[in-house]
Amino acid sequence: MSAMRSLRTSASLLKIVQRTAGTRSIATARPVRASVATSSTSPNAAAETTAAVPPTSPIFPCVDSHSDREERILQSMAQAGAPSGPVITSAASKDPSTSGPEPAYGRPNPSQYKRFHYKEPFPLIYSPSNPLPQFDIAYETWGTMNATKSNVILLHTGLSASSHAASTELNPAPGWWEKFIGPGKALDTDQFFIICTNVLGGCYGSTGPSSHNPAAGDADGLGSEYGTNFPVLSIWDIVRAQWKLIDHLGIEKLYASVGSSMGGMSSLAAAWLHPDRVGKIASISGTARSSPSSIAMRYAQRSVLMADPNWNRGFYYDGLPPHTGMKLARQIATFTYRSGPEWDQRFGRNFRTDSANSRKAAAAEINPATGRPDPRAPMLCPDFLIETYLDHQGEAFCLKYDANSLIYVSKAMDLFDMTKEALDELGVEPTYGTAAAISSSSGTPIEETPVRKGRTEPAPHLQAPYLTSLAAGLKPLESIPTLVLGVQSDILFPVDQQRELSAALKMAGNTNVSYYELGGVWGHDTFLIDIGNVGGALRGFLSLERNGNGNGSY
Repeated sequence: MSAMRSLRTSASLLKIVQRTAGTRSIATARPVRASVATSSTSPNAAAETTAAVPPTSPIFPCVDSHSDREERILQSMAQAGAPSGPVITSAASKDPSTSGPEPAYGRPNPSQYKRFHYKEPFPLIYSPSNPLPQFDIAYETWGTMNATKSNVILLHTGLSASSHAASTELNPAPGWWEKFIGPGKALDTDQFFIICTNVLGGCYGSTGPSSHNPAAGDADGLGSEYGTNFPVLSIWDIVRAQWKLIDHLGIEKLYASVGSSMGGMSSLAAAWLHPDRVGKIASISGTARSSPSSIAMRYAQRSVLMADPNWNRGFYYDGLPPHTGMKLARQIATFTYRSGPEWDQRFGRNFRTDSANSRKAAAAEINPATGRPDPRAPMLCPDFLIETYLDHQGEAFCLKYDANSLIYVSKAMDLFDMTKEALDELGVEPTYGTAAAISSSSGTPIEETPVRKGRTEPAPHLQAPYLTSLAAGLKPLESIPTLVLGVQSDILFPVDQQRELSAALKMAGNTNVSYYELGGVWGHDTFLIDIGNVGGALRGFLSLERNGNGNGSY
C-alpha cells in the first residue's frame, strides 16, 4: 500500500510541476531579460535586439510572492512525500500595518479537540434524497456541566473559525474568543459549561468537502475527498448536526444559544428548531435574513477563488491548493470585516516605511535640475499602509483554511432566510418537546433569570417590505428571551439588520428582547475585539445573579 501511495504521489507531483510550469510562465513568472546576439548575419541585429528590450524590467514583488508561495508548497509536499492540502505556513509580514487590534485564530490538530461521530444517514435540506452517509463534528468545551446538565451554553462560530474559541489544557494557544470565555468573563466558566463546534462543512475536524467520501472507496484516502461532490449545505443542516451532538451528550435544554456573525444566524436557527430546548438566545452582529449586499460580497470572494486554476473545480486535494484565489478572497473579506473610520485612524493615507520605499530615502538627494528632492516614486504593489494590511491578511489566511469549505459555508450563509415564505418553501418546521434523555441524578437546576430590556432601538432606515413575513417566521421564538446586538460601523451585517431582527421578534410577540447598538469603529469584527461593550452586554444578559429589581445583574 505504501509503495502504491509513493508511486501515485510521485506521479501526482510530476503532474503538478508540469501544470505549474505551464501556467507560471503566463501568470506569475518573473520577467526574463533577452540576451544580445553576439553574431548575426545582420550588422544591426544586436542593436535591434537591444532596442526591443526595456531598459529596466518591472519588478512586482506582490506578483512574485504567488510563485514563491507555490514553490514553498511544492517543496513541503516533496519533503512530506505526499500532497498535504492547505497546511503550509504562509510567509508572515513584518510590516507595521499589522499592528492594532486583531482577533487570534489558531489551527487545532486532532489531538486538541473532541470528536462526535454520527453513524446514521443525515438528509440535508437541499438534497434530502442524497444524505450524508455519516459525519463527524469536532468540538471543545470549557467549564463544568452540572448534575442536571442545565448550565450548558452552545457557542456558534463565524464562517472560518474552528472550535477553538479559547485556550484549553490540550491546546493552550489563544482562541478566537479568548477574552470572552473564562472565570468571571462574559461566558463565565464558574457558572456555565460552554460547547463550541467546528461547523458541518468546515475543515477543522468536522466533516466537509476535504473529508473522505465513503462513496469514493480508496482505502489509503488519497484523492478520495468529497471536493465539490459534497452536497450544498444550509445553516439549518449545520445546526441540526449540532443538535445531534447535544442529544448525544444527554442535554435536554440549553441554558443559552449564543453566536456572532454567522453564529448569530445559527443561534436563532438552533432555538427555532427546538424552541422548548433553548432558554435564551444571543445574536451578535447577526441577521435572520441574508441581505443582497452581504450575498454580493461573499459572491465576489467565491468568484476570485473559483477563478484560480488550482481550484480545479474543487478537486485539488492531490495537488496545489488555490492559494492565490484564497488570498484575494480574504482581502475582499477583510474589507467587509472592518470599517473606513478605523482605517482612517489606524493607517490614514500613510505609506509603508521600509527603507526601500521611504520618503527619507527619496529626500536624501537633491535633484540639481529642480533644486528639491524628487517626489517619492509610487509602487504598483502594496504601497499605502492599508494596502500592506490587506496583503498581510490575505497572506496569513490563504493556506490556513480549505477553499471548498469557504465556498460551501459562505453559500449556506447566503441561503439563510427566516421569512415565513422562505421557511415554508424549505419545508422546515420547529420541533416542540425534548428529544434527549436527561440524567436522573440529583442536583439543583439553574433558575431562569428575568432579562433587563435594552433601550428602544431606532427604526430601520427603510421599512423593509418583508418585515411582516419575517415576524411570522420568527413566531416560534416568541417566548425565548433574546439579546440582539448590532454595530453602527458594520458593513457586512449592517445595523439595520439587527434593528429589523429586534422589531420582527417584538412583532412576533416576544416581550423579552434586549437590543444594544454599539458605535465603535471596528466594523463587523467588533464582536471579536470590544470586550467591554460586547462582553458586558452578554455577561449581563446571561447572568445568574439578581439585583434588587429582580433583573439580570450588570
